[in-house]
Amino acid sequence: MAAPAMQQPSYLLANLKMDSTTKPFLQCCQELVKVIDDYPAKELHLIFPWLVESVFGSLDGVIVGWNLGFLQACSNRYNIVMDFLNPSGPMMKLVYKLQAEEYKYEIPVSFLPGPVKVSIQEGVLPDCPLLNNKLHFPLSGLQTLSLALNPFEYYMFMFASSLITPKNYSLGQHVSSLDSAYFVLVDTYLKYFLPTEGSVPPSPFTYKRSSVSPPSPRAPSVPFAGYGIHSTSLLKRHISHQPSVTADPAAQEIWRSEALLQVFVEMWLHHYSLEIYQKLQSPQVKEPFTPTEEHVLVVRLLVKHLHAFSCSLKPEQVSSSAHSHTSPLEELKRVVVHRFVQQKLYVFLQHCFGHWPLDASFRVVAWVSYIQPWRYTGEKTNPQTDQNKGVPEKWLNKCVCSASFKSLFVQENLLMYTKLFQGFLNRVVRTDLVNVKNALMVFRVAKVFAQPNLSEMIQKGEQLFLEPEHVLHHRQHRCFLSPGHGDSFLSARQPVVTDRVFRVKSHVYGLEGQDCQYKQMFGTELRGTVLKLIQIIDQARQTAKKISDQSAEVAANNSFMSWFGMGSPDLNYTFNGGEVDDTGACVKKTHEFLERSLDYLCQIFRLNAGQLSQLMATLGSGQDDGNSKQLPDCVQGENGLILTDLGRMQFGGHMDALCSRPDFLGQLGRHYLASPEAAADGRRRSPETRLTAEGYRRPRLSLRMLASYRTLLMLLLLYLFGALFSFGPMSSTLLILTGGFLYGLLSRPVRR
Repeated sequence: MAAPAMQQPSYLLANLKMDSTTKPFLQCCQELVKVIDDYPAKELHLIFPWLVESVFGSLDGVIVGWNLGFLQACSNRYNIVMDFLNPSGPMMKLVYKLQAEEYKYEIPVSFLPGPVKVSIQEGVLPDCPLLNNKLHFPLSGLQTLSLALNPFEYYMFMFASSLITPKNYSLGQHVSSLDSAYFVLVDTYLKYFLPTEGSVPPSPFTYKRSSVSPPSPRAPSVPFAGYGIHSTSLLKRHISHQPSVTADPAAQEIWRSEALLQVFVEMWLHHYSLEIYQKLQSPQVKEPFTPTEEHVLVVRLLVKHLHAFSCSLKPEQVSSSAHSHTSPLEELKRVVVHRFVQQKLYVFLQHCFGHWPLDASFRVVAWVSYIQPWRYTGEKTNPQTDQNKGVPEKWLNKCVCSASFKSLFVQENLLMYTKLFQGFLNRVVRTDLVNVKNALMVFRVAKVFAQPNLSEMIQKGEQLFLEPEHVLHHRQHRCFLSPGHGDSFLSARQPVVTDRVFRVKSHVYGLEGQDCQYKQMFGTELRGTVLKLIQIIDQARQTAKKISDQSAEVAANNSFMSWFGMGSPDLNYTFNGGEVDDTGACVKKTHEFLERSLDYLCQIFRLNAGQLSQLMATLGSGQDDGNSKQLPDCVQGENGLILTDLGRMQFGGHMDALCSRPDFLGQLGRHYLASPEAAADGRRRSPETRLTAEGYRRPRLSLRMLASYRTLLMLLLLYLFGALFSFGPMSSTLLILTGGFLYGLLSRPVRR
């Protein structure tokens, strides 16, 4: 490759494109590292969009890129890619080199998430901090609008978009896992730019201008206009009047952290606005976006890290009196979940609950991870003692979800617990719980909600929400900071109401709307669904036990049946619709998961042993009534059910009808089901004995002949005779049955 001074930028880009198709991957990366080190930003500016697109793929999916989602650690390229894209690697060095000169790169608005794109095309600036002061207005009109992003924002935008962009993969390429290069890079970027310990490492380059433009600060405080209702002047600002303000100098310290967070949240979560979510409740509305399993797994990783990031807030920074002394990074930890994630994640999860397939893959949805932030405090605890401890009181004192006041996480996220739990119930009652994976999913959710003090916290939140309105009249002139509206969180701090009732009501109405009909998690209406689920779980538990017993019985009889060629080493044939692993120990695990799920549900909804026994008895009597319609008449004996005389004759009507037919089938029935000897002997008996023998003259199936030594000896000789002619047990059995049928067919009495 020629020296930088001897080569024009156009030739540099052309040569790099040619090298990418002709040279080995390692050599291409090595030359790219040299180019990044040797060339000035003016020339690197022209190759940057091509290089980013070559790595992450194009926004339209035509160019696949390096396939980071399918690149595993066992690949030869893996270490090369990870070193090149590392936060301290050559690619990020290129980003910082261009960032120092403040170049801009355009992204068409058509590739933004649906709600954002629609708002911009309608001439309204959406509630998306990433867009502030970044819209580029072409002369051709609003339909060709684009975003002008700085190098860091552009790089992260393309990185985040590659997860959700449909691509034309080749056959056999749809394999991904949690150890893919993309998943590891997401985790690496989150830990680097949102560190739980220390601060964000500074950029290796000094910016040419005095500051980097972070997202612009919000407008002055917005007057409160009711729960969940925000001023139209904030929400519906025309895009031609974008604010032009001076960035807060304190924000320079963490502008990369905030930019990365905003890009990830917008691209991965903001695919459904509140209006679209409400319309999706109607079956006539087609869903605009369906996340993949890889997408949901990355969202779960994001949620877990943000909880860890938020819970790493220093204890001395929790009190409101210390707010003025906190660093920008600590202030971001205080508000990151509530301000940036809550609203968009709630609507995203609602969509998953309503549209995800009814199978065990639902376990990857980030719901359970979000409602347990105390799991990510970084404190090492004993799993056994931690299970009994429940929600740590120390964590509850640290849970800060707003910039100006402390709050309990559960109360500020009440709908995440109550509304989504109701959605989970609606899914579970339609799921096959005999499947061990589905049973495990129910067990995990029940275990989470059965933590000692969690149900009480949820009930307290519901009580606060249902408190009468008249107690809040004196607070109507206060200001409220909506979680859905956050530009730069470091902008002017606003007074925030510290009343829990007001806070819970604002949370519910802000997400569900002013006219929402709240259904209590511990109310009578939902209790009926819970009791139905308990019945389903108990029925599935009994079915799993029967399958387990049947598996053991089949295994015991397998050696005997194999002698006839009918045995099978695979016991899966005994199950209906079960998965391959639902056998043996897995079925026993299913029974255990369901058993413990019942215990947890009883703890959550305070069902005592008497209520549970009555519920199970009701279910058992219903099953007995159903079975009694299928079984013949019988009585309960010491060893089980015993047929009565009526029960022995209850199917006799079908045999009588068969033997009464005058055709060929009737002749066969009279031969095999009636006994001519008993009928003739009955004519020589007295009237009393004739009545006793009346039952023996009725059509019946008799197997007495198989108890004859003569018959057994004859069968043994026939099997030995068949073995001489190389007939197996199965073939000999079929020949014997065929011969017996032909004998009966030829020797049947002919009716004249």
